[in-house]
Amino acid sequence: MSTTDEPTANAESPDEGPAGAPISPDGAKQKKQKKHLPVWQETILLLGIALVLAILIKALFVQAFYIPSESMEPGLVKNDRILVEKPSYWFGGPERGDVVVFKDPGGWLNGEEAAGPTGTVAKALSKVGLYPTGGHLVKRVIGVAGDVIKCCDEQGRLTVNGQPLDEKDYARLGGADCYGPMVNDCSKDWEVGPIPDGQVFVMGDNRNNSADSSFHMCKPTDTDCTKNPYVDVDDVVGKVFVLLWPSDRFKILHRPDTFADVPDAD
Repeated sequence: MSTTDEPTANAESPDEGPAGAPISPDGAKQKKQKKHLPVWQETILLLGIALVLAILIKALFVQAFYIPSESMEPGLVKNDRILVEKPSYWFGGPERGDVVVFKDPGGWLNGEEAAGPTGTVAKALSKVGLYPTGGHLVKRVIGVAGDVIKCCDEQGRLTVNGQPLDEKDYARLGGADCYGPMVNDCSKDWEVGPIPDGQVFVMGDNRNNSADSSFHMCKPTDTDCTKNPYVDVDDVVGKVFVLLWPSDRFKILHRPDTFADVPDAD
C-alpha cells in the first residue's frame, strides 16, 4: 500500500474549470480584458467633465474678461483680454491700487459696453467662463472704507488720507482739458469721503476719459443729487492679475508701490 496521496476524483487540475472543463487561453484573456465605452460615449463624458470644471473654475477661481473702453489706458487697452482671480478676496476686500472687475452699479456702462459678447456661441461660452464676459467695468481702487480722497495737491496729485500718489508710471493724467465722457462734468478740485464701510472708490487710469467714481459724484452745484460714486464690495468680481491678449503685451499686473505709503484712515 502506497503512502503517496492520490488525487481525489473531484480535484481540479490547473487547466480545468469547476466542472473539469478545460479553460482555453483565449477565454482567460477575455476575462482579464476590461470593457471600454464606445468612443462617442467617452467623448460626451469628457466634454461633460470639462464643462463642469470650467463652471467651477469660473465660479471660484479665475474668469476671463475683456476691456470695454479706453478708460484704463495706457496699461489696458480697449478689447484687451484679461484674467481675473477671485481667491484674493475670499477673506478680505479689495486693497488700494488693485485693478478690479465689478458689476455695473447702475448706469455706469453705455449700451454697447453693457451688451457683452455677441453671437450665440460666444454668449454660451461666456456663461461657462470659456469666453471673455462683458457687462462689467474695470477700474483701479483708489480708496477703501474710511479713506478721504482729494484732488488735487499743488503738484496736481491725488491724495489719499493726506498722502499724495505718484501715478506717473501707470496713469494717463493728461492736461487740464477734459474729453470723452468727462467733457461736461469735469471738476479740477474735489474731495470725497470718508468712504462708507463695504464700499470702494475707483478711478480709471486714463483720468480724463473715464466715467468712474469721480464722474458719478455729486457736485456742489447739484440739487437733489442721488448719485452714488462708490462701488459695493459685493459687486467686485475679483482682481485683474494677467493681461492675456494680445500675446505681445502679455504681462502680470502688480499693485503700484505708491499705495503702500498711504496711511490707514483715522
